Amino acid sequence: MALTLLRRRTPASRGEPSSRDTRGTLPAGPSAAVLAVALLAALTAAVAWGSTSIPLAEVWGVVGRRLTGEAPRPGTGDLIVWQLRVPRALLAALVGAGLGVVGTAVQALVRNPLADPYLLGVSNGASLGAVAAIVLGAGAGGALGLGLSGAAFAGALATFALVWAVARRGGGFAPLRLVLAGVAIGQFLSGFTSYLVLRAGDEQQTHSVLFWLMGSLSGATWQLLAAPAVAVPLTLLWLLARARGLNALLMGDETAAGLGVDVARLRRELFTATSLLTGVLVAVSGAIAFVALMVPHACRLLVGGDHRRLLPVAALSGALLLVVVDLVCRTALDTQELPVGVVTSLIGAPALLYLLHRRLGSGA
Repeated sequence: MALTLLRRRTPASRGEPSSRDTRGTLPAGPSAAVLAVALLAALTAAVAWGSTSIPLAEVWGVVGRRLTGEAPRPGTGDLIVWQLRVPRALLAALVGAGLGVVGTAVQALVRNPLADPYLLGVSNGASLGAVAAIVLGAGAGGALGLGLSGAAFAGALATFALVWAVARRGGGFAPLRLVLAGVAIGQFLSGFTSYLVLRAGDEQQTHSVLFWLMGSLSGATWQLLAAPAVAVPLTLLWLLARARGLNALLMGDETAAGLGVDVARLRRELFTATSLLTGVLVAVSGAIAFVALMVPHACRLLVGGDHRRLLPVAALSGALLLVVVDLVCRTALDTQELPVGVVTSLIGAPALLYLLHRRLGSGA
């Protein structure tokens, strides 16, 4: 009887990671509060700083008048703040939050902290779908509309299905095989994407698409915010509702099934949700590498592996990171703007090498 009660009280019996996995160096609540304040400060700086600096008082004055419905004041300040920089800063925050969330979900899906939609080839598939829509018929005018999001989603879904089928070939589930299949298929799709870009024939369009493929938020508009503003919060809430199942997946399929989790169904749902969100994000910002890899792992070191705490912190951290990176991309050079993917790759490649070093050193 006593042993039965003890078993019922263990974290594993409740679908929770072990204490070693859940214990982080910082409490989740205060960490989220600090990240939220830092994100607000970063958003303010992103709107105020640029080729034309705008005083913070004027920035908040413009935002306050717009939110309260007051008539905008004459001058260029209102145009720069509300029509150009606020949508871009918000898009950076939404895309960063989405990448943090989708990276966390994919890492739970494959039980591998080195996995993300980019390494699994999903971002390459979404990019191929979007570029095919631009080059083969959607046209530049429809490139930023729902048609592009749908094409990117279809490419992401088809790619993940192919990677999943290759990884599952022969029976069983091997996370390492999934990552290797994703890298191989992603590189193949990347080559086909380059072929479509060269086939476009329009030099200006080719240049803009290549810039977009390296990650760019320069096309941000209020209309473009609609899809990620819906997809990111809904996906986050959906994942939080399944936090127990995500925690159980970390302990293995047999353990998760023993805790009452329908592993096959949960994996299918995660598969669809992450592909959908990846497609939406790639459609509005291009393929931004390494954010979905770095953010969940860093947050896991800070607040532990319990997805009830990890997911909100990962969303805030991803938003903060991408807002800061986009600000650097806009202001680092005087004559041109850096693609966002260039800066995230410069940060993410050393981070990936560090993670590989840790895993090899621990024998994982």
